[in-house]
Amino acid sequence: MTHAFEGADVLGKEFIDTGLKSFASLSKSIQAIAVDATEYTKKSYEDGSTAFQKFAAAKSPEAAFEVQAGYAKSTYEGFVAEATKMIDLYAELARDAYKPFEEIAPRAK
Repeated sequence: MTHAFEGADVLGKEFIDTGLKSFASLSKSIQAIAVDATEYTKKSYEDGSTAFQKFAAAKSPEAAFEVQAGYAKSTYEGFVAEATKMIDLYAELARDAYKPFEEIAPRAK
């Protein structure tokens, strides 16, 4: 009977250690996501500001339309690229968070 409790104690300690490893991994991944989101936001703001200046300086409606069309295209492409990058970062976050538990999950049965 005592042996069963000792096994549960060892498994509990392993589970806590694994949880801490998972938490450290989550923290690192969330920091990477926050940095990437901040950089994207800054770049989007700068691009929008530049496009607005070009739009305001346009000498004809055709030139203004070209500026607007170029900005819309580049913004869309940038958004798609950023969304893909974020999906990859979140997938990596999930893999890294689960990885420490892969080793102890089979032993918990």
